[in-house]
Amino acid sequence: MAISKKAGKKTAPKSGGAAKVAKADWKEGFKKKQAGVSDMTLLTTIDENNINENLQNRWKAGEIYTYIGGVLISVNPFKDLGIYTDETLQKYKGKNRLEVPPHVFSIAETAYYNMNAYHENQCVIISGESGAGKTEAAKRIMQYIAAVSGGEDGSIQEIKEMVLATNPLLESFGCAKTLRNNNSSRHGKYLEIMFNTHGEPIGAQITNYLLEKGRVVGQLENERNFHIFYQFTKAASDEQREQFGLQEPGAYTYTSRSKCLDVQDIDDSNDYADTLNAMRIIGLSDQEQNEIFRMLAIILWLGNVDFQEMDDGNSVISDTAITDFIAHLIEVDSAMIQKVLTSRVVETQRGGRRGSVYDVPLNPAQATAGRDALAKAIYNNLFEWIVSRINVSMKARSASAQVIGILDIFGFEIFEDNSFEQLCINYVNEKLQQIFIELTLKTEQEEYVREQIKWEPIKYFDNKVVCDLIEERKPPGIFAALNDACATAHADPAAADNSFIQRTAMLSSNVNFEARGSQFLVRHYAGPVTYNIAGMTDKNKDALVKDLFDLVGSSGNQFLQTLFIDRPDPSSKKRPPTAGDRIKASAGALVDNLMKAQPSYIRTIKPNQNRSATEYDTKAILHQIKYLGLQENIRVRRAGFAYRNTFEKMVERFYLLSPSTSYAGEYTWEGDAKSGCEQILKDTGIAKDEWQMGVTKAFIKNPETLFALETMRDRYWHNMAARIQRAWRNYWRYKNECARRIQRFWKNNKEALEYAKVREYGHQVLAGRKERRRYSLLSYRRFLGDYLDVNGKNIVGSDLRSACGLGAEQATFSSKAQILVSRTGRSSKLSPRFLVVTAKAVYIAVTSQKDGQIQISLERKIPLVTIKSISMSNLSDDWLALNCNSSEEGDPVLHCHFKTELTANLLTLTQASISVLIGPSIEYAKKKDKKAQIQFIRDEKVANDDNYKSHAVHVPSGEPPSSTSRPAAKRKPGIVRPITQGKLLRAGGPSDKGKTSRPKPAVQPLLGKSAQLATVRPTPVAPPKSAPAPPTRNSVPPPPPPPPPKAPEAEVYKAKFAFEGQEGEISLKKDDTVELVEKDDNGWWLVRKDGQEGWAPNNYLELVPPKPKAAPAARSPPPRPPPPPSVPLVAVAAPIPASASNSTALKSLAADASAKPVAVFPGLAPSNGSAAPWKKPTAVSANGSSSTTPASSRPSSSLGVKPPPPVATKPKPVPPPVASKPSGSKPPPKPPIPTASRPGASTAPPKISKLSAPAGQMDLAAALAKRAQKIADE
Repeated sequence: MAISKKAGKKTAPKSGGAAKVAKADWKEGFKKKQAGVSDMTLLTTIDENNINENLQNRWKAGEIYTYIGGVLISVNPFKDLGIYTDETLQKYKGKNRLEVPPHVFSIAETAYYNMNAYHENQCVIISGESGAGKTEAAKRIMQYIAAVSGGEDGSIQEIKEMVLATNPLLESFGCAKTLRNNNSSRHGKYLEIMFNTHGEPIGAQITNYLLEKGRVVGQLENERNFHIFYQFTKAASDEQREQFGLQEPGAYTYTSRSKCLDVQDIDDSNDYADTLNAMRIIGLSDQEQNEIFRMLAIILWLGNVDFQEMDDGNSVISDTAITDFIAHLIEVDSAMIQKVLTSRVVETQRGGRRGSVYDVPLNPAQATAGRDALAKAIYNNLFEWIVSRINVSMKARSASAQVIGILDIFGFEIFEDNSFEQLCINYVNEKLQQIFIELTLKTEQEEYVREQIKWEPIKYFDNKVVCDLIEERKPPGIFAALNDACATAHADPAAADNSFIQRTAMLSSNVNFEARGSQFLVRHYAGPVTYNIAGMTDKNKDALVKDLFDLVGSSGNQFLQTLFIDRPDPSSKKRPPTAGDRIKASAGALVDNLMKAQPSYIRTIKPNQNRSATEYDTKAILHQIKYLGLQENIRVRRAGFAYRNTFEKMVERFYLLSPSTSYAGEYTWEGDAKSGCEQILKDTGIAKDEWQMGVTKAFIKNPETLFALETMRDRYWHNMAARIQRAWRNYWRYKNECARRIQRFWKNNKEALEYAKVREYGHQVLAGRKERRRYSLLSYRRFLGDYLDVNGKNIVGSDLRSACGLGAEQATFSSKAQILVSRTGRSSKLSPRFLVVTAKAVYIAVTSQKDGQIQISLERKIPLVTIKSISMSNLSDDWLALNCNSSEEGDPVLHCHFKTELTANLLTLTQASISVLIGPSIEYAKKKDKKAQIQFIRDEKVANDDNYKSHAVHVPSGEPPSSTSRPAAKRKPGIVRPITQGKLLRAGGPSDKGKTSRPKPAVQPLLGKSAQLATVRPTPVAPPKSAPAPPTRNSVPPPPPPPPPKAPEAEVYKAKFAFEGQEGEISLKKDDTVELVEKDDNGWWLVRKDGQEGWAPNNYLELVPPKPKAAPAARSPPPRPPPPPSVPLVAVAAPIPASASNSTALKSLAADASAKPVAVFPGLAPSNGSAAPWKKPTAVSANGSSSTTPASSRPSSSLGVKPPPPVATKPKPVPPPVASKPSGSKPPPKPPIPTASRPGASTAPPKISKLSAPAGQMDLAAALAKRAQKIADE
């Protein structure tokens, strides 16, 4: 399932036509052509010449980086290519190595990504010759991690600055110019950057390995001492020059002996400023910096102490002014320095008792060796103190989750004169090569065999034999022989060397060792190296004489004493560790550290010995290709698998990619890890030949496949978010469409509803008091109010508004009506009028004709406050009278078809202050003081409406007064248009209960996680039933079985604490009593409370002691049964009681090959992915007893996130105290600065505690027996 390149842009197909591919861009032909292949696993022919040719083509084209799978090959360009800018760095951020060209930034991105993704420690191992670019690669990795690791917190930014500041500081004190490299690391450094759970750096730690302290006192011609000496002597301030008597580097023997004071492309003055700035960033105080430079000045002046030989062969100091100035810097007496440098105190012992003490004078050679030993010890301890001080400043600010380690260590060295230092350096490189072989060649092939993977083995050279030759104790190796020689001839270095020569003869049987008199040859993986034995044993002892320790102890400078805080105990008979012991222990600790992390490799190659940007030494590079094992690495990479991981880790990482193993981001697979992993790989569509399933791990062949899986995983949450957004938008569109339909219906009916409310109020006013007309009870009758459209734009309504002078006042009711008009001498008659009601008054308008035109005029205005009551009859007529206060015009008597609505409107406007009078007659004021009355007579002869004549109204019978409105008529069913906007999140709805979505699968705990097992009710295993005996002749019926025993009373428990239960659990209050139904071994019990069953944690319950029972009355024994006839024993099988049957069956249970597998522990299904119960470490309670009850009394679904690991302990060196001046008498004045007449112990690295071994596994048979016994006991 490799990622394919896009061949071209595809355009959208036109309707009815085939899809067309966009035309290729002509500009693509002008892109930079790739030199060679970027990954040498793609080479057609694999041999050293083709590898060299590919590297040469790429190097000449400026492509210095090449891959072999995940291993980066770097060829030093010896010039600035401009490939480490911030713009280049951003191109590699978040990209896998196939998306971008090979680069050291890609290795850093891979390590950082894997740390965050897989939560595993990472390390980058950089190896190669001296001058091949290891230190530069380490600096670029730190640059990348600091840039991409994020974190806006001030402490995180401070850590980043400190990590980057360690580069110039340690380069100044630990790097020097050699014949092969202008900036050669003369020490090993393993930098561990600590990260929190968010991938932000929170601290760092540096472990130092084997500083080449011999360079302090001597260098080869055209080499230099450590950079700091030249920076200090060239760029020191005037104050420092005055304080320390500082001169130019040519004035000191230690810096001028090699006749190389300046180096091309190195500016010592600028580098000195960078060093001071780095000290400030690290947090070194001004006083600490001053003490550091004081130590450098002491070393420089020590180198200028010369010794002359006297007539007796003893030495004397040529210029005591120099020792006087050194005594001033060290703060000791000058005479003491002269004595220590020219003589040695020797103490004799006899029989373990102290003997005589002698002052033995030294010859010039011995005195020079003692002087150099003191200078080397001061510088070595100073360097160790600086590293420890850096670690104190970079101490982790919070809990560390993961670590990225960067190993920058000295490269393999082969000089004309190789001594003890080269042996140690090459030994460490052998160990690193062994790690590379172990992890990339040997371990990989062994793992294929162990995992039963189809594989063709590759032959390679295993350098373990060379490591054993150097470090083994039995048979003794080179380091062991050196230690023995130092122990047997410790007084005389020459004798010790001769003893070592004799012991090397025992190593001659090793094919990789060859003794050559005063030399010996070791065949390293990088080639044979000849070592000179002269002085090797003395360098291995690496111990100061007691006189020099006494000199340091008497110093008034507290900082100097701090450097030598670990002084050997002279009374101890234990042999102090030698330099070989220390480097072997350091290399072992380094290997342990690296093996605990997931490695990334950078193999550096040096193209030539002249540091030329144009010279390509084919012979030298072929040699490096051979000893680096690049050819074998390519073969293994092509034939092997790029990625492998345990099934649990694979499922944990990629379970999201398969619908069979996940649901909505939750893990739901119920099978084992292997089947789950296989299901994921199938569901993602990966070809079968791209992966294989081993015994415990899954293997993926090509990195492209892994990158595709990672890409799918990274896109999973984006795709899920898009699906949620799409579903939400569909739901929202559906909801909006439904809302619009509801709104449309509401708008169409809301006014009618309001009118219906008014109508209902009118019915309530007249309910039970007045007969109703049939038409007023129709369901579609609505009280509209403004029937004449006075508030609208109707012509009649506008004329009425104008005639009544309403202005802005709104009409609440308007209709046509008739008013009873009195006629002189004649009977009154009804006359048509317009009736308008507002919030203030009732207007009665009349139409008249004038000049042939109809006009509307206001006849009467009746304020609402003047209306006292409304008079109506109790029959079904339409008459009503507005009883006003004594008005000159009398009370209007109206005939209105909307009388009920008019009455309700007036009551609403006056807040029901008007009385409604209903009776058999209407009484009204005809004039101000003249009352009149209209009688209402029921008359069935009246066909329609009612008749008025002579103050009497004849009315037909109507509907009873208790009548109510008819129910709403059913509308004609319309066409229901389907909703086309959006869709429901789940099919169906309130009217469709039958459709149900796929049930959500149960969430399972992730495999490999330390989560509690899901609570599952155990299924009891039924004991096998005994087969009935076959019937036989003359058999008698068996005796009746005994009565079944009474069911044991359920145990009653009381809740000690309140417990809030979730689904499947039971909630408890304190002191609640429950009955025990079933016990389970995972800490949860099934209990019953008030007839309801549920699970509860057993540590919340305590047993309620059973009440004592009364002793049962004694029963007479049953009669003895008659003896059965004599029959064979096998003929009749007596029935076995249930309890006895259970125990017997369990104790004599035989294996059944066809039986289904039975869980070893009831209720703990191994398919849920958690560790098997017998693999879990048992928690120890306070009283020392072990308990299997989980620490959390909740099911696994409610467990929190795994807590971060504790912070690893780091060395805490005490910062040096302030150097106090010696007390007592006044200190002597500073001696004059001497004129230069001629130009010339460390603490062991902290041991990292090994991880505790996992708890041992219980024998499966023992677990089965335990389970069977437990069931039998129950």
